[in-house]
Amino acid sequence: MRCVIARYPFELTKNGVLASMKGVTPELVTGESVTIGRRRYPIKQVGQIVTRQDRRDFTGGEVLRAMTRLGFTCHGYPERAPAGTPTPLRTASALLGGTASTDG
Repeated sequence: MRCVIARYPFELTKNGVLASMKGVTPELVTGESVTIGRRRYPIKQVGQIVTRQDRRDFTGGEVLRAMTRLGFTCHGYPERAPAGTPTPLRTASALLGGTASTDG
């Protein structure tokens, strides 16, 4: 599939992306991501490896569109838990008799 990322044309295939990402350890996902194989990668990490460009040269949206068109499952930003939802930190703090912050 032909696509343009950061004004450069690329001929990407699903098998080519799978081969490029084989053996790559995923970084911490904090924003948009894509599932490749059984792993979830940040979209900018995938773009950098597949295009061999610096992450500042392209947008996540360009890579997200390309990965979607290739048939990969893409994810938006992770949802944030509501402020009143107990988190492991709040639960541990409450069990230890402390006061946990409720501002998220």
